[in-house]
Amino acid sequence: MALSGHLVTGASFAAFQGMHWVQQPPTPRSAAQDRWKWNICVSLVTGAGPLLGLSLYPQMAADPIRGHPPWALVLVAVSVGYFLADGTDMLNQTLGEAWSLLCHHLVVMSCLSTAILSGCYVGFSLVSLLLELNSACLHLRKLLLLSLQAPSLAVSVASWSTLATRALFHLVPLGWISLWLIQHYQVPPPLVVLGGTGMVTVGTISIILGVHILVSDVLWSWPRSPVSAQETRYPRTYCDGEPVIRDDSTLSLKD
Repeated sequence: MALSGHLVTGASFAAFQGMHWVQQPPTPRSAAQDRWKWNICVSLVTGAGPLLGLSLYPQMAADPIRGHPPWALVLVAVSVGYFLADGTDMLNQTLGEAWSLLCHHLVVMSCLSTAILSGCYVGFSLVSLLLELNSACLHLRKLLLLSLQAPSLAVSVASWSTLATRALFHLVPLGWISLWLIQHYQVPPPLVVLGGTGMVTVGTISIILGVHILVSDVLWSWPRSPVSAQETRYPRTYCDGEPVIRDDSTLSLKD
């Protein structure tokens, strides 16, 4: 089983990396838009797959260590291949632009790889992959911020959906895993430390990003005192806490 998991991970990495190389849009703006469109599709697959799997095979939640069918491990391996390919693609960016996502991908790959190497803990992996459902909303919000030239109802709906799914598919799964580990003593201490480190890292990034979205998309949009002429001419919004400044000809995104 471990060998097949490695083969699926390698094939998944090669496939996603090949798709990254094939996609070469002519302009940086179209490149950014295509990247987030692609991320939306992948996040829906890697997030909806575990949700469907846990619904059809609830034994994985009852026994998250060994109670899983073979296809569940394949889904985890495909997800690890995607994170590995996406992390490799991020290395082409400057560290200041991608460090938080690189940290996220590193800890996620470290935790999910435990399931591939051991053939166990697949239930934990699928529960943690539910976080990708929130990533789909997050990527949609980024795509709308890139595409639209003014605040819109679509951006507002995407922002609120991101906040709602962040609470539901981030805090609830992480809380469930933490509670299970506290109530049961079937996981070796080194793996508990690894999983705890991963949950703390992902949880911290999640809270920081959620606060950025709440401030920039909700609180910042409330009625405010008159702004400077420069901000009036160049409306500002924020994408994950980073400014997106729009004018008639260019769009600058720090991502």
